[in-house]
Amino acid sequence: MPAKAQKAFLQPEKGDKIPCLFNPTELSFSRANSWSAPEMPGKGVATLNYTGAQSGSMSLRLFFDTTDEGKAVTTYTDQLLGLMEVDTSLPGSNENTNNARPPWVQFHWGSMHSFKAVVSSASVTFTYFSPEGTPLRATVDLSLTQYEDGKVFGPQNPTSGTPHPQRVHRVQPGETLDRIAAAYYATPTNWRVIAEHNSIEDPLALRPGRLLEIPELT
Repeated sequence: MPAKAQKAFLQPEKGDKIPCLFNPTELSFSRANSWSAPEMPGKGVATLNYTGAQSGSMSLRLFFDTTDEGKAVTTYTDQLLGLMEVDTSLPGSNENTNNARPPWVQFHWGSMHSFKAVVSSASVTFTYFSPEGTPLRATVDLSLTQYEDGKVFGPQNPTSGTPHPQRVHRVQPGETLDRIAAAYYATPTNWRVIAEHNSIEDPLALRPGRLLEIPELT
């Protein structure tokens, strides 16, 4: 049996964690330092002077699907958008001087966690609706900017932080679990691994559009 997958989540500065219903398939981050050199007409290349570090940035795409739960996917997406709202109860806030800010947040996945960051941008795309118009699936693109000094990731980096990284597969019309297993594991007999990992009780009742986590085999 494969090791139990670790679910990623976002931990706000205040309040409960925000779960990622599906682990992201990739993460990207960047860091930059500032350097300058004095202009020296008639001279060669001047030696650079270090002028400071810039805030790191991180971006990730998250999938949310609540078709099995029967509730609006905005239950989760609204929590992410709420991270961009000003909270006057946070440390350092002063209503008299209009000094207030949104909360910082950290991304966690198993033993890996990111630096403290603020949500600099969030883009929500609803991709599936109920007959009544209730949004049931969404993709959220998040851009995070480092809030204070700290390691980009700790204690491990993105490539070593998760010993069994998760892949996500969207079910296509006519697909079956054994066919999906054959595509990822080169043998259809491992369809039970996918079924157990995703709590699928009836493997013959796969809905097109459903997102499945594809665990690594041990």
